[in-house]
Amino acid sequence: MLLQIAHEAILALVEGRNISFPIPSPHLAEPRGVFTTLYSDGKLRGCVGFPVATLSLFKAIAETARAAASEDPRFAPVKLAEARTLRISISILSPLRTITPPEVEIGRHGLVISQGARRGLLLPQVPVKQGWDRSTFLEQTCLKAGLPPDAWRTGAHIEAFTAEVFGDSDFENTRAPFSK
Repeated sequence: MLLQIAHEAILALVEGRNISFPIPSPHLAEPRGVFTTLYSDGKLRGCVGFPVATLSLFKAIAETARAAASEDPRFAPVKLAEARTLRISISILSPLRTITPPEVEIGRHGLVISQGARRGLLLPQVPVKQGWDRSTFLEQTCLKAGLPPDAWRTGAHIEAFTAEVFGDSDFENTRAPFSK
């Protein structure tokens, strides 16, 4: 159902129409952090999310799907023909918690590193796909925040989350390693 909501939200966006949702089950109405990642021809096409639970799960998925299709600054907005062929991956996040570098587990944790007004986030599947070790994961999250790569050693705040990850594509269906 959540993948259908994401696909429908993107189609409604590119077709210029509103989307209506069925009344969800109670657990889909709970606020959750979520990221929606889009793929076109096996390549990243957009990724937007809410790391903190501010909307109900089903609304957060619709909003992040629309934003990934139209607001990710790395990509042009999705057109109708492409929208029909997109593959979607959804990451439902646990609440953020402060963590120390030795506690970071590759394949289990996603990270948010912040210092001052800068903040970077990488999902748990990123270091696995890239073959990174813990130090590289921490460094890359710092770089994503626009911080020096060693900021995690020099006072940056580190938070972790876990994610349940699922998608409508074989290459992105990674539920088991990231569910906790």
